[in-house]
Amino acid sequence: MKVPMLDLSEQYQELKSEVLEVLDQVMSSSRFILGDQVKKLEQDIAKYSNTAHGIGCGNGSDAIHIALQALGVGPGDEVITTPFTFFATGGAIARAGAKPVYVDIDPATFNIDPEKIKAAITEKTKAIIPVHLYGQMADMERIAQIAKKYNLAVVEDAAQAIGAKHNGKSVGELGTAATYSFFPTKNLGAYGDGGMIVTNDDEVAEKSRVIRVHGSKPKYYHHVLGYNSRLDELQAAILNVKFPHLERWSKLRREKAATYTALLKEKLGDLVVTPVEKEGNYHVYHQYTIRVEKRDELQKYLNEQGVSTMIYYPLPLHVQPVFKELGYKEGDLPNAEKAAKEVLSLPMFPELKTEQQEYVVAKIAEFYGK
Repeated sequence: MKVPMLDLSEQYQELKSEVLEVLDQVMSSSRFILGDQVKKLEQDIAKYSNTAHGIGCGNGSDAIHIALQALGVGPGDEVITTPFTFFATGGAIARAGAKPVYVDIDPATFNIDPEKIKAAITEKTKAIIPVHLYGQMADMERIAQIAKKYNLAVVEDAAQAIGAKHNGKSVGELGTAATYSFFPTKNLGAYGDGGMIVTNDDEVAEKSRVIRVHGSKPKYYHHVLGYNSRLDELQAAILNVKFPHLERWSKLRREKAATYTALLKEKLGDLVVTPVEKEGNYHVYHQYTIRVEKRDELQKYLNEQGVSTMIYYPLPLHVQPVFKELGYKEGDLPNAEKAAKEVLSLPMFPELKTEQQEYVVAKIAEFYGK
């Protein structure tokens, strides 16, 4: 049996007629940049996030960078974040001219440990970027308390967590702003790049809108140094077709996750550490990520058996070569470093079949002699 990490073909066949129809509407309108499709998506995603504003941009990486710039983060500032994330998080901080300050993670959830944030705050700290990794929100209530005490902005990197909740609060409600990615593999994915900032802060929203169009307002009059990062009208149209299905897809992901957990516990007991969903959280399982011994050998074996897996992420940001000037070394953030050696993400998408999951777990059990 072949089990892909992700298969978008069935989803496309389900939505094909709607997608082609809306693409034809955009083509016929000849309005390709910041048109009605983008406006509709911005409004819908903002409402979904219980925020006042949505600002579409070119991709999730730009969304973080634009939000930081809108908050006035720049050279001489420090931004506290997690090392256990995709490069875009740390890269956006550095591109803004600020210094990434990495603190360790909660080993149970893989998200930033709020209690380690306080010790990293200095007079140069301007913001915190928690990453809602794998689809589960970080402890935003605690992070918001710390941010308020020290007068810091919070930009939630929610690239993997659209629809997630923390004690009933949506992404974007407790932070100053939150950012989404619509990369094709995401829970709400376009057919190319796309991203969005959501916020309740009117000033951050207005500045973000200006920054994404070369810093011009009105057109051709530039008061800040922005750049070109607009959400494409065609991608917005596709996302508008997909968006009404997001809640159903999230529920299906949760069902697949529950199936994996039950099967793994039955077949392997404590040999595999399954995802921990913290009380009060609504996890949307962008990834179903386990912790295992002999991770690399297991991945190789599963690949030979037709099972695709991924490692998110094999090298934490604090020890990436590009950040060597920050002075971190192996051993500084042990929880992140240990996770990087043990995590393995299994196939996860709403259309995943139970027999495929049974096959995946059977092959894992086979590898461990169970």
